[in-house]
Amino acid sequence: MAKQKIKYQCNSCGAISLTWSGKCYSCGEWNTLSEKIDEQDIKSFASSGNKLIIQSLKESTKKDHKRLVSNLNEFDEMIGGGIVRGSVNLIAGQPGIGKSTLLLQIAFNLSKNYKVLYVSGEESLHQIGMRAKRLGVLSDSIEIATSNVADDIAKSILESSYDLIIVDSIQTISCNGVSSVAGSVSQITNSTNMLTYSAKKSDTALIIVGHVTKEGSIAGPKVLEHLVDVVLQIEGDRYGGFKIIRPIKNRFGSTSESAIFEMTEKGMEPVDNPSAALLAERQVTDGSVVMATIEGSRPLLVEVQALVNKTSYGYPKRAASGIDLNRLNLLVAMLEKRTKIDLSDKDIYINIVGGIKLNEPASDLAICMAIASASKSMMLKKNLVVFGEIGLSGEIRHVPHIDKRIKEATKLGFDGAAGPISTKKINKYLGFRNIKEILNNLLEKDL
Repeated sequence: MAKQKIKYQCNSCGAISLTWSGKCYSCGEWNTLSEKIDEQDIKSFASSGNKLIIQSLKESTKKDHKRLVSNLNEFDEMIGGGIVRGSVNLIAGQPGIGKSTLLLQIAFNLSKNYKVLYVSGEESLHQIGMRAKRLGVLSDSIEIATSNVADDIAKSILESSYDLIIVDSIQTISCNGVSSVAGSVSQITNSTNMLTYSAKKSDTALIIVGHVTKEGSIAGPKVLEHLVDVVLQIEGDRYGGFKIIRPIKNRFGSTSESAIFEMTEKGMEPVDNPSAALLAERQVTDGSVVMATIEGSRPLLVEVQALVNKTSYGYPKRAASGIDLNRLNLLVAMLEKRTKIDLSDKDIYINIVGGIKLNEPASDLAICMAIASASKSMMLKKNLVVFGEIGLSGEIRHVPHIDKRIKEATKLGFDGAAGPISTKKINKYLGFRNIKEILNNLLEKDL
């Protein structure tokens, strides 16, 4: 077959060029030229291709294998029952949060029944051994290697009968056929493609470690998340507190589950009762409200703290840890409009204890009540947990899993819960229509 003639077409105006340039000679747009295949080449490629191997959908399940169960129950349940053979899993988190520690523990547990290889592009073999010794997972059954070449790792996957291979991390891996440096868009994309192909062809489970940007998103091209089967994000405070693992994408299970761990001297340990641990050092005072949130499918009680102080400057400060600052500003504006609370000359600080990040809209009510409590130096009348989404009109809107939240509250010694009005009668639950009504009833003063 004759050698393909490469042409370039402008994505903006459609002009054809025989050579690539940064600027289109026709319309003047920058970075719009992309490679184009001739129609004749397309026909020749189509005729020279191989016919696909086709089978029925039912037939495809006959070779189904059992998942690799790590015996870290929190992790296994969150991912859907274990790691699927032939799957490509991406796990990301900020530096020092425990990615390598968790994966070394998973490798140790799985190496008792499966063949596991841990490949590091960041650490030496001695460094991996030192960390394993510190964690108490030093074992002859775990095989380790160091490499920064995707070609070598891919060949090891294809020619060896490993059940699981861990690559730490994809930003340090590069392909021999790509000239750019490791960590670039082309290197990350091509390296992941090569490793994914090898894992699928050999039916080997693959876990890839990814870095995150300073904004918290996964570093590299977005196509990286599309290439893999599972994307896991580790959240939390890198210096302490709980670590929450959330699946952002999961082709083999639900993305509504989550796993809660705590970093100890022996590595990442599952937390049996996170609600009790989060509230163990709580002091009942003004500005402190307990909220019942849902992490995955489980209820979790967290303390929302607010500090309201008269500002010393012309523009009041708003600061938040664990919630979105824009959401806080919206709730403060709603409180000023719908109640008699004046916050125009007040600095407001919000903290979610334990390094937990609240993304659920049900946290609105707890934040508003904590701000009102702190501004008036008043505590709640009753020992209750609260939850509910608040609209701009001040109405308290319905949230799911009310029964689960109340059950968790009563289990930890609370008298009940308060939130939006429910259509059915629930024991130990107080329902309110709007923010003004709940503040007047639970803070003992007309607000």
